[in-house]
Amino acid sequence: MIIFKSINKLNKEVNFKADIGFVPTMGALHQGHVSLIKKSQKKSKKTLVSIFVNPAQFNNKKDYKKYPKNIQKDLKLLKNHKVDYVLIPNIKDVYGNKSKKKFKISKSNKILCAKYRPGHFEGVLSVINQFIKKIKINKIFLGEKDYQQYILIREFLKKKSNVKTILCKTIRMKNGLAYSSRNILLNKRSVKKSALLISKVKKLFIRLRKDLKNKLMINNFINKNKEFSIEYLELRNKNNLSKKINKKNVKIFIAYYIQGIRLIDNF
Repeated sequence: MIIFKSINKLNKEVNFKADIGFVPTMGALHQGHVSLIKKSQKKSKKTLVSIFVNPAQFNNKKDYKKYPKNIQKDLKLLKNHKVDYVLIPNIKDVYGNKSKKKFKISKSNKILCAKYRPGHFEGVLSVINQFIKKIKINKIFLGEKDYQQYILIREFLKKKSNVKTILCKTIRMKNGLAYSSRNILLNKRSVKKSALLISKVKKLFIRLRKDLKNKLMINNFINKNKEFSIEYLELRNKNNLSKKINKKNVKIFIAYYIQGIRLIDNF
């Protein structure tokens, strides 16, 4: 495993014509990230993992500062899984001396997390744009848990480059809770309660697929689970996140707070 702290050094020493899969992360790696790495290793000759906590995608400075970090643990995990290359750039290396340019997203895309986290996805697209400009990648691996992010990056890359987006399924703990870097910030009680909530959401989704227009069922669910401070619970089209849904294309999306930590999931 070769570690690079400079994009220039990475480009000088790595042959990007050799079919390299790219897994962008913000560190605090877990089994969800491992699944992305394994998928890349299956579909690519070499795998590059980046660790960069992108300030442009945080609309709250406190959230940015408290984002979990453990670089030594991350590097050990990456080495154990035989990752070929690791990039750990700093802010200047990614964005240069210019201010962090944020890409605008359309009003129609300001739904779900984009509605409640203004500037977040603009920041995500900004860093993805910097990576594809500076690194000659052709495949990027993204997790299904961050489904809205996947859709926005996929559409952005279709317009901007030939980079292919590959979606990887959500990896869950034994209790059903999706792996997330933010889980580290939760105590055991909150993890258990979150897993129970997600189990209920999954059961609710099964019922809703039989009656897609039943908004009362969603409202009742939110009212019965007020302790979680559910930010949104919505049915959306998995192809474009529109409200034009049917039994085959529908997904359910949730964002909620527990112990002051914001978590998201979908089925």
